[in-house]
Amino acid sequence: MIEVDNIVKTYGDYQAVNHLSFKLEKGKIYGFLGPNGAGKSTTMNIMTGYIAADSGTVTINGHDILKEPEEAKACVGYLPEIPPLYMDMTVGEYLRFVCELKKVPKKDIREHLVKILSETMLGDYEHRMIRNLSKGYKQRVGLAQALVGDPEVIILDEPTVGLDPQQINQMQDFMRSLKKDHIVILSSHILSQVSAVCDYILIMSHGELVQQGSEEELEAAENKSQVLKLRLIAEPSAIKETLKNIAHVKDIQISEKCDGDKAYEVVITTDAPVDVRKNVGLAFAKASIPVLELTEKRTTLEDIFLAATTQTPGYIDHSKAKKEKKNEKEEKEIEEQRKEARRIAKEVAKAQGLDPLRPESEEEVLSDEELEKAAMGELDIEDIDEVMAETDEEENE
Repeated sequence: MIEVDNIVKTYGDYQAVNHLSFKLEKGKIYGFLGPNGAGKSTTMNIMTGYIAADSGTVTINGHDILKEPEEAKACVGYLPEIPPLYMDMTVGEYLRFVCELKKVPKKDIREHLVKILSETMLGDYEHRMIRNLSKGYKQRVGLAQALVGDPEVIILDEPTVGLDPQQINQMQDFMRSLKKDHIVILSSHILSQVSAVCDYILIMSHGELVQQGSEEELEAAENKSQVLKLRLIAEPSAIKETLKNIAHVKDIQISEKCDGDKAYEVVITTDAPVDVRKNVGLAFAKASIPVLELTEKRTTLEDIFLAATTQTPGYIDHSKAKKEKKNEKEEKEIEEQRKEARRIAKEVAKAQGLDPLRPESEEEVLSDEELEKAAMGELDIEDIDEVMAETDEEENE
């Protein structure tokens, strides 16, 4: 399991990650989806221990990435956006070097390499220089190094960048094969790729997690009713009359004017996520109303993504923060002044022989104007003495 708890990362005035928290479990492919600059790569780097967060914690299989870095990193295989390759090595030399770095037992290295080369389809390229490989095969070598040591967590940051369609399909198939024994995390800004591969989607925008769930869950949450768009050749009154007895039809919107085909545009909204297309079609056929178009308008993952990521960038507005801090300080001072005013009023009440616990005692001693002054810290002890003297005079009279 991976547990990310309230991590924050800033670069100067820019907040790349803003109090991010989530939990990931084995057996799924998790997709981090977001536009460029959303904080995906920064989050990946923090999770792998490549950079430290300003605050918050990352725990991998019970190991804190900062307090127990070796134990935590042993559980992680990471393919960054730019694979960490040594161009003057052969594929076999490089992967053997990575095995040594990850402390794979020497007696197991050869068997381990054969397995990884087979899984990544690099068997025929073991003795090729990395610098002579195509972009796609360099990406495969990067993936192979992430698999060294058989880590429980595989983190892939934009793994299909630069690959051709066939290579992308092969990479997606391979990612699906990994989820049985690993937690697979895919970071991408390509909607179709995340939709095709991932079981659970986390949408990031300006360092924050703005939506999460499976694609079906996300779409179901947005599509709480069915919306149908139609083009009909009939008078609006006839259209409404035809639709009025169809169950679940909640709202009917008809354009004011017809188009060049003498058809009106109609938008039907239901009161529940039920499919009424069949009933609507049959009703118009029975009424002999020509239907030129009938389409369903659904909120897709793309719509959800666009709506969730059109926010203000994560720059820290220092002037606003300073003003808020000042307001907080002023409010705190005013509250302290109010407390002091109440204390003084109670002392005056006691001096007059009144019950200091009764609210009306303060009113008997101080006028509304004087209470307001006391609350704002503008009523000092001399003012209280004057009030007491005035009170004594009134009682004597």
